Amino acid sequence: MKTIIITLFSLLMTMSEASIYQFSVPALDGNTIDFSAFKGKKILIVNTASKCGLTPQYEGLEQLYTQYKNKLVIVGFPANNFMGQEPGSNEEISAFCKKNYGVSFPMAAKISVKGNDTHPLYKFLKEQAKAKKLDDPVSWNFGKFLLDEKGELIATFSPRTTPLSEEITSWLK
Repeated sequence: MKTIIITLFSLLMTMSEASIYQFSVPALDGNTIDFSAFKGKKILIVNTASKCGLTPQYEGLEQLYTQYKNKLVIVGFPANNFMGQEPGSNEEISAFCKKNYGVSFPMAAKISVKGNDTHPLYKFLKEQAKAKKLDDPVSWNFGKFLLDEKGELIATFSPRTTPLSEEITSWLK
């Protein structure tokens, strides 16, 4: 019993000290996305899908990334959690994004963003949102988390919030 309590305490302490900068994830292109490389920039994390009515948001995400590249990085996370709208392999997703939307911002390998197999990064982001009394944006594809230059979660945006909306761009001025 004592071992279980110590283990739980250690886990809770680790979670409270966790930072986005501790995460690195496989990228669509086979490389690694290391979040510590983004210190000093805002980070917009978006769960994406290629066969969704909101898929055209890739265009706005690319424009936002290009326009604010000096102070913002966008990281897309393809996920097949909503009605099977991201069925492709990492290679197929990458080809689709480049061919149809010219995506140049970092794209992670496909993950799960909800359910029992939720990726640890998304568990972390959802816990942060809950602790800060922000909405959980992962109600559908293209939910967005915005972190500041220090890696602190500062805002969440619903899937319907378009990337170039004033709601998002006001944080980047």
